Amino acid sequence: MATGTLSPMAEPSRSRGIGAAVLAGAAALAAAAVWNDRRARDAERTYPPRGRFVEVDGVRLHYLERGHGAPVVLLHGNVVSAEDFVLSGVLDAAAQRHRVVAFDRPGFGFSERPQGILWTPAEQAHLLRHAFARLGLERPVVVGHSWGALVALALAIDHPDSVGGLALLSGYYRPTARLDALLAAPPAIPVLGDVMRYTVSPLLGRAMLPLNLKGMFSPRSIPERFRDGFPYGFPVRPWQIRAEAQDAATMVPAVAALRHGYPNLRLPVTIMAGTEDKVVDFGTQAVWFHEALPQSALELIPGTGHMFHYDVPGQVADAIMALADQRQWAATGLAGAAAA
Repeated sequence: MATGTLSPMAEPSRSRGIGAAVLAGAAALAAAAVWNDRRARDAERTYPPRGRFVEVDGVRLHYLERGHGAPVVLLHGNVVSAEDFVLSGVLDAAAQRHRVVAFDRPGFGFSERPQGILWTPAEQAHLLRHAFARLGLERPVVVGHSWGALVALALAIDHPDSVGGLALLSGYYRPTARLDALLAAPPAIPVLGDVMRYTVSPLLGRAMLPLNLKGMFSPRSIPERFRDGFPYGFPVRPWQIRAEAQDAATMVPAVAALRHGYPNLRLPVTIMAGTEDKVVDFGTQAVWFHEALPQSALELIPGTGHMFHYDVPGQVADAIMALADQRQWAATGLAGAAAA
């Protein structure tokens, strides 16, 4: 027999070996999926919903509500949920004078994110506009942090009559190359992404989450109230991984689309950013956007990063109140003009 030639008996043996390896791999993936699903359900039992639910367009949204007065809506960024505004203190500070509603955006916290829809900022804004109507939120001041700022902008651009003012925190306003968005996107890919988010993605997510959170809060340390109160199991649930990946994948093209609507913004806008933000560069984003919007106000918070609202919740609440006052003044002026 020539060297390197397999005998007839070796072929079935090799095939059995490959088949056994495939079966072992499939069994390992199935076991990982079961384990990850169980961990996700355990996280939800440990941190049950603390708010209410509203169903709009067949989608069940979870929201927190506190206070009375002129309406304010809070929209969180990626990774976190509406609870971010509780942990930071922004919700309670704003609720001293306003009716404040903080939504879990679709796929985050306890809000649903149905398959078959590309949940761009425009699509989320369309859904939230209907939620505003269901909850009696008339032209609220909308506060968006990070990715939530895109939804806030989409609301103001696509549905201008539904928003009274914008407070945009750590926002991303002009398209740039984003390696982080590219790396986070694979779990959004159909079929392959479904496998990933139930098997390897939660494991990788748990390993990377401490580093990601450190970067979000840098240069400050992670506040104790966040360390103690944040549900670390939520961002690595398979269904929230899908939401996070889809948001990452659509971020740059969404900003490119929204940018065409900036000249049409006529409402009061306050732009806030930390000068040490490691996630979004304040100069090329917040400062640039302020210069593009003559009616906007810019507040830069020195020495803080992407999560600056944990450092200055009172300042954020003051900005919200100032916008609400402008909204009220504009409404009174329009009413007076109509009466005359």
